[in-house]
Amino acid sequence: MRSMSENLPTGSGSVADDSLAAWFSELPGLVCDATWAVGHVVERERMARETYRLRIECPAIAARILPGQFVMLRPAEGTDPLLGRPFALFDVADGPDGTARQFDIGFVVVGKLTRRMSRWEPGCPVAVWGPLGNGFPTEYQGHLVCVAGGIGQTPFLAVAREALGLRRYGSPPRQPASQSRRVTVLYGVRSAELLAGVEAFRTAGAAVFVSTDDGTQGHRGLVTDLLAAMLGQPLPAEQASATTEAVRNLPRPDRILCCGPEPMMQAVARLANEHGIPCWLSLETPMACGFGACFSCVVRVREQDGWDYRRTCVEGPVFAAERLAEW
Repeated sequence: MRSMSENLPTGSGSVADDSLAAWFSELPGLVCDATWAVGHVVERERMARETYRLRIECPAIAARILPGQFVMLRPAEGTDPLLGRPFALFDVADGPDGTARQFDIGFVVVGKLTRRMSRWEPGCPVAVWGPLGNGFPTEYQGHLVCVAGGIGQTPFLAVAREALGLRRYGSPPRQPASQSRRVTVLYGVRSAELLAGVEAFRTAGAAVFVSTDDGTQGHRGLVTDLLAAMLGQPLPAEQASATTEAVRNLPRPDRILCCGPEPMMQAVARLANEHGIPCWLSLETPMACGFGACFSCVVRVREQDGWDYRRTCVEGPVFAAERLAEW
């Protein structure tokens, strides 16, 4: 196994500086590509039970962030919490000049900071560090299927808009390698009162199919039941529903993106592998610094000569499913 330090260029002077710059350029989420700024809350919207969307005015980051990347947020004043927390991009909004000046994040209230965030009012100053991470690849093609569990739907609104040609992200605006003819979102939550952003996806042109653990909306069961049905796998009679039959009639996925609880992502990765479909997973690994210094968010990935550690905040959070060594 190689340590991360073994990948660093060595030497001194301009040659080493050029080598280091080249190494950094291959990892767009590294600190050298990120910006620290103070933004301001523009609006706060309750999307579902204990689930909110925040819109933050911060042109330096909104203009550059890509689908699948994230930011670290914390209050601009005080030291509690001392470290920021990671939040994935939900979408961006333009200013009067037609360029992105604001970005949206979605979150569930789970701790001290998110409880405070649920009470932030317009004008509240926010310390922002980003954009961070690698984001999703842009080879969307044919039928793109996004599988989301819990708050894992957050990264997929920007993905859907970019894949369908409705929006370009980044500075300069990037052109996807290919676009999708169809985007389908399979979205699973515990109960209907936790569904967040469904209409935003439909407005963007994505088809949305829902599963709930308690059966209060859509399919009663797991979101992976919907993916299995779409892939033509037979389901036990007790797992069949009108929703599973509806997705069974959809075209086979050409690409699968997934974000949510780890057991769900592992199940999606297995299904994609069994059916030979390229699959990318956006990991929700806990992290502290967000820029690769602390190594608290490492995951094991496959390499040609075995395996190695990679940092979710830098080389991720998006990984090809087949590269995750323990999945």
